[in-house]
Amino acid sequence: MSTDPVVVTVDQSRCIGSGLCARTAPDALTLAPNGRAAPLHPTATPSPDLTEAAEMCPVEAIAVHHATTGELLAPVW
Repeated sequence: MSTDPVVVTVDQSRCIGSGLCARTAPDALTLAPNGRAAPLHPTATPSPDLTEAAEMCPVEAIAVHHATTGELLAPVW
């Protein structure tokens, strides 16, 4: 797995606030005061937990992109 930084985005209109992502990748994601997921930082270090959080989102609201190239890394459709 590359150590290049990634950008994590959350589609607020899709997020249902299940909390699975924040429990799976607590170093990168949290539940905001509005009850929806939010990235903790503008960029993150890639990790299996972060990939899993994006992959297991029940409404596919989370995306992980390579910070330099913009390539979608997760979820993989």
